Amino acid sequence: MVVRSFARDFIPHELRHYLLAKFQLFLTAFANDVTLVIDEFDGLNRNQLFSAAELYVATIAGPSTRRLRASLPEKEKKIHVSLGGNEDIPDRFRGCHLKWRLVVLKTETRHVPYPDEEYGSTVKSEVRYLELSFHKKHKKTVIDEYLPYVVERSKAVKEEKKTLKLHTLKGEIAHGPGMSPWGSVNLDHPANFETLAMDGEMKAAIIDDLDRFVKRRELYRKVGKAWKRGYLLFGPPGTGKSSLIAAMANHMRFDVYDLELTGLRCNSDLRRLLILTENRSILVVEDIDASIDLSERKGTQKAPPPAMMYPYHHNQVTLSGLLNFIDGLWSSCGDERIIIFTTNHKDKLDPALLRPGRMDVHIHMSYCTPCGFKLLATNYLGVIVENNPLVFEAELLIASTKVTPAEVGEQLLKSDDPEIALKGLIKFLDHKKETDNENRAAN
Repeated sequence: MVVRSFARDFIPHELRHYLLAKFQLFLTAFANDVTLVIDEFDGLNRNQLFSAAELYVATIAGPSTRRLRASLPEKEKKIHVSLGGNEDIPDRFRGCHLKWRLVVLKTETRHVPYPDEEYGSTVKSEVRYLELSFHKKHKKTVIDEYLPYVVERSKAVKEEKKTLKLHTLKGEIAHGPGMSPWGSVNLDHPANFETLAMDGEMKAAIIDDLDRFVKRRELYRKVGKAWKRGYLLFGPPGTGKSSLIAAMANHMRFDVYDLELTGLRCNSDLRRLLILTENRSILVVEDIDASIDLSERKGTQKAPPPAMMYPYHHNQVTLSGLLNFIDGLWSSCGDERIIIFTTNHKDKLDPALLRPGRMDVHIHMSYCTPCGFKLLATNYLGVIVENNPLVFEAELLIASTKVTPAEVGEQLLKSDDPEIALKGLIKFLDHKKETDNENRAAN
């Protein structure tokens, strides 16, 4: 107490701070343990080492672990257990004694209101990081051998536990560490290429293109292109665009990010969302023609107000910002990504959006074809389509009528009896064909 009072009264604060730092450095020289800190975020990106280590450490938590988190996601039967935080988890690797600890800090960030908002808000979040402690003589072994082992082991664990997720925006995009704007639910969509009511050759071409894409990492790097692929799905409503996306996700085992452009304020929000998506994922923008003002490049749009007057005006995502998002420098922030745009009106899209390198594959989702109808009849009714007079009659009507797979499927669901369902479909098609002919005659 006397020494502390003397130091406080007679030694200047700066000198006191300097001496304390030197003393701590002196004590550190005699310490045997080294602590490696692994932050959850590395700049704007999520730290891949943190993700791998968090997954790995959850598998080595033994019976002595006293703090865990448990959840039961919707549509799953198995309870998910993860680390609760602020507890030591021991591990051994080639004679090295190691100790993991997940540190969780609660934070509050004050959100500055936009000009069109009356009040700001306080966003609560968590700052998380992992600490890995070990004897200093094992430093080289830990960095060169143990951490790569953790990464590889986590890949196997992730593949075993892989549940596809559908991600969407949680709300307003907050900026800061640990503030991911994405929320997710399990993607439990049953669509697959076998049950998809599409032309067989087109399905085979899509599957071949997807499989070829995932095998070409080195080729993309060799030619200097970002490892991504763009798909444009266009056609009338009800032709199966969403089902095709789900089938692609199930085939590739990729998570899906559903991006609603109208919920964004500016191009920087778009860039932030891109870098916070995981590799091996599908980014979907549905109804792209309705999501953004595509007249910007055609000279029909009025000049926007000066940015200084309305710096946070709603819906400032521009076509040029979207184009840079697809194939600009920011598009290289990630690997093995598929970008899908859907539209009911391809003719309304700017040609700059459609060129190769942005939308590489254009897929026309047409009205139901006789081939697609046969598949629907087999899937819905379990009927043998060959030499079936009702199926043949329905085929002829479908070939001459604009009807979507969704409309056909709805008619087939109206009865469990195949004969009744097919007769109902034929009656529906007859009426639709007659109505279409009357409308054409009136016009």
